[in-house]
Amino acid sequence: MTESGTPDGPDGPDASPGGRTGGPPDWFRSALLVLLALVVLAPVFGWAAGQVGYAEPMENAAEATGAADQADALHHGLMPDYSVPGLGSAAGTLVAALAGTALTLAVATGFGRLLANGNGAD
Repeated sequence: MTESGTPDGPDGPDASPGGRTGGPPDWFRSALLVLLALVVLAPVFGWAAGQVGYAEPMENAAEATGAADQADALHHGLMPDYSVPGLGSAAGTLVAALAGTALTLAVATGFGRLLANGNGAD
């Protein structure tokens, strides 16, 4: 019970709109499971792209205009071509997918928290 005599709990003053108190929203676990499934399937997507001859659209445009022959890379990237140097194709793609998903999720969560707090100040 609170000081005003109302019960605490799912229907009390600390209840979230979904009826839960504290913790992540109801959809959070499902979203993480979907992301995990996509990460695990990333090597399969990479293999399938190779089987059908998929190439990045910007690479296609660069080759069509002759720019690919004239280009010098300024930075080769931490994980070039969605792989990790020294690992095999499937393992490298899996690690790159895990790292990219974790980074994207962390940035999105940070922005979400900033937006939830108004302008980021408490």
